[in-house]
Amino acid sequence: MRHFADLFAISAERKGGADVLEALLSKPKSAADLAQIPEQRWLAQFTKGVFQAGFNWQVIENKWDGFEEAFHGFDVDRCAFMHDEDMDSLMSNTAIVRNGPKIRTVLENAHFIQSLREDGGAGKVLGGWSSSDYVNQLEFMKKGGSRIGGATGQYALRFLGKDSFILSRDVVARLIAEGVIDKQPTSKGAMKKVQEAFNIWMDQSGRSLTEISRVLAMSL
Repeated sequence: MRHFADLFAISAERKGGADVLEALLSKPKSAADLAQIPEQRWLAQFTKGVFQAGFNWQVIENKWDGFEEAFHGFDVDRCAFMHDEDMDSLMSNTAIVRNGPKIRTVLENAHFIQSLREDGGAGKVLGGWSSSDYVNQLEFMKKGGSRIGGATGQYALRFLGKDSFILSRDVVARLIAEGVIDKQPTSKGAMKKVQEAFNIWMDQSGRSLTEISRVLAMSL
């Protein structure tokens, strides 16, 4: 596994120089800033990610105002207490994508977010999770939430500003090239190896998971 400086140099050469590459990198929000994000915005982003998974993202974007209205601004308590009549109404609402199992994730993820309140709320718990333990955060979300433990969770956390890596095709290809894994990581053991590699690169560079992930993605 190469030193992060070498990987940065590879990406910089591909993108036209170190300054150009730096301009393409974004930094995550601080734990303090993430703690201030209202819980309904966490639910909204989880929902958007769930509906975008395996679907045309732009279609969901175009319908998003309809989603916001249909789910009452993603008020967590209101979504957590949806009943069968609400589900029936949503399944006939043409302003959203009418996918029953995905609609149900709104209720289930509202319950998940409610469960975080005793520990300070979604912003504090999920926003304050250590970057060096990111894979366990994804596992926590997988067990407690609905359809938010894999790529959907990774993208949702990134869009919310949480420090994160995304195991995109290019990032996985770089991890394979560096001998960290030999295929798409799906097991806990493989994910542990990915985390260990990112932790080493964080120590070497002083950079965030978000920045490192972007550098890896642009190295191919």
